[in-house]
Amino acid sequence: MLSEKNLEKYADVLLWGLTTAKKVALKKKEIVLIQYDLPALRLAEILYGRLLDMGIHPVQRMVSTFGMEKNFYQKADPKQLTFLTPGDKELYKNINGRIFLHAPQSLTHLKDIDPAKIGKAIVSRKTLKDILEKREEQRKYSWTLCLLPTEELARQAKMSLKQYTAQIIKGCYLDCNNPSAEWQNIHKEVSAIKKRLNALPVKHFHLESANMDLRITPGDQRKWAGVSGHNIPSFEVFVSPDWRGTEGIYYANLPSFRSGNYVEDVRITFAKGKAIKVEAKQGEDFVKKQLAMDTGARQLGEFSLTDKRFSRIDRFMAETLFDENFGGKEGNCHVALGSSYSDTFNGNPAKLTPSFKTKLGFNDSALHWDLVNTEPKTVTAHMTNGKKIVIYERGIFKI
Repeated sequence: MLSEKNLEKYADVLLWGLTTAKKVALKKKEIVLIQYDLPALRLAEILYGRLLDMGIHPVQRMVSTFGMEKNFYQKADPKQLTFLTPGDKELYKNINGRIFLHAPQSLTHLKDIDPAKIGKAIVSRKTLKDILEKREEQRKYSWTLCLLPTEELARQAKMSLKQYTAQIIKGCYLDCNNPSAEWQNIHKEVSAIKKRLNALPVKHFHLESANMDLRITPGDQRKWAGVSGHNIPSFEVFVSPDWRGTEGIYYANLPSFRSGNYVEDVRITFAKGKAIKVEAKQGEDFVKKQLAMDTGARQLGEFSLTDKRFSRIDRFMAETLFDENFGGKEGNCHVALGSSYSDTFNGNPAKLTPSFKTKLGFNDSALHWDLVNTEPKTVTAHMTNGKKIVIYERGIFKI
């Protein structure tokens, strides 16, 4: 497990992440919510104390254990399934920050639950997601999250707990004397890449690998985002495309754990922006039902690339937070089905009204599911002037 020294460094990095994501320093008397799985209790305690020292009002919430979650989906009637706890809306309308400490003790405990039932519960909570999204657009709120090692994660990733813990330490730069300084340097270097990407007049991107041939349209008034402090770790550079321009085949060669289910080798065919064919070696029924959650679940909300020069992650971790930042020999790309990110709008996010989002092709959904490809690949930018530029190849940005 992580040592006390590692946890102290992790707390440093998370507070760096939250402040960087918020773009302004946390102020005294602001409210920060700490949500955590039970195995993350010690890190939650450290963060709670740090926030008190800063004059912040910390609010702590332990999330449901896997036993509670399984009971909920097995036993909840329709009203219980969509019940919102009194006070949650009020809390979400007032918090200025949120830190989530993810440490799952089970990854497949919901495999026998009807995926439609899981989807219904998620959709019912979209109102809370919308509150936080609007506050973030108004720059009143931001968030960050991290992962802590558990026996279940290590088992599913086919590692010992010691090996898994070492991957987290390496991936988050916790083995450095000053991890926050390392992250600040990465932030600076990736910001330069984003600036060059944002200067390109791109009509569409073409992704090619052994199993993938996909066209993605970035859309109007977009900018690349990433390494913003939101996720620890985060090396990805991403954009929320105009979903209407998605054409071709996307393939996720990394497995994915989602909502207590396991899926493998997901292949999705897009036409006119929508997923028209869904295949998976394992968990195909679950994937199809997740994509039937709402109208936007079959449409693209994110396109992301990770440069292997920054990421030290080189093992499958059975957790999207790390897997979507995989470096290894070839880097990775991932797409997310479902909701888009308003921080990829190149104007004032507060002006990004629902109707304006629809006009620009920003996707809206209760779902946001990242699916990762680590194959050797080439990404070519087709410009509005007819020229073509390879922007990413074999895990490295070429611009």
